[in-house]
Amino acid sequence: MQKNSFSIGREINFNNGIPLQLQVRDVIRKEVLNRKLVDETGKIATEYKLMNRFGVSRVTIRNALQMLVEEGVIIRERGRGTFVRTNHPENWTGRLLGFTEIIKESGFVPNAEVMKSGPLSQNDNDFHICKEKLNTTNIWNLTRLRFADEHPIAVEYAFFPLSYGSMLEDQDLKSIAIYQFFEKELDIYFKEANQVISAVNADEQIAEMLNTEVGEALLYIERSTKTSQGDPVEFLKAVYRPDYFQYLITLSRNGI
Repeated sequence: MQKNSFSIGREINFNNGIPLQLQVRDVIRKEVLNRKLVDETGKIATEYKLMNRFGVSRVTIRNALQMLVEEGVIIRERGRGTFVRTNHPENWTGRLLGFTEIIKESGFVPNAEVMKSGPLSQNDNDFHICKEKLNTTNIWNLTRLRFADEHPIAVEYAFFPLSYGSMLEDQDLKSIAIYQFFEKELDIYFKEANQVISAVNADEQIAEMLNTEVGEALLYIERSTKTSQGDPVEFLKAVYRPDYFQYLITLSRNGI
């Protein structure tokens, strides 16, 4: 196939020195997350259609798709085709991970929009449960809309004792990996957490933020985390789109 000397739809640039397979991979990843290039079953367009779409060779398309397979974004099923892997599990076998760490492990770029940050008012609806969970009346709140690449998949309401939360105020709250920040910069280590997983229906506000329907079923978690010294450090409430997030739990029977 003859190499073009122009960009297609400003997506693929043949002159910028970036390998074509990397450019194609990035565009496909972004579009399948937004339910483009796929049909109603989650099946991705054929290699031939992708070749025509991007103006590149079959080898380039195959290399791009293989990288997405290795990232866990898509899966190939013999005799059926290539499909979006819509769920990206947290391997919940004792690992305590933050959102940023989970999304990076899944092969995406984490990001956030900060909805609220600062001290929590005693008139706030969450004040009393936070007081109970964190064992303090001085509480700092960080509410963020969380993204995988550019797709909104979660809303997180994180609460910290004010002594911990104040350490976050000067940080880039859109991109910070909070657990890593505390551990690497402050030598404060998160040891364990108790987490409850349930389901809720999206209200109008959440539906708008997560680009879903009012009443849609969402994953809901509450997590209480302690430091290695046993001190409460975070109380987290969060809702997740279940088509982009799931939990994998390993169970065993003692003595068998």
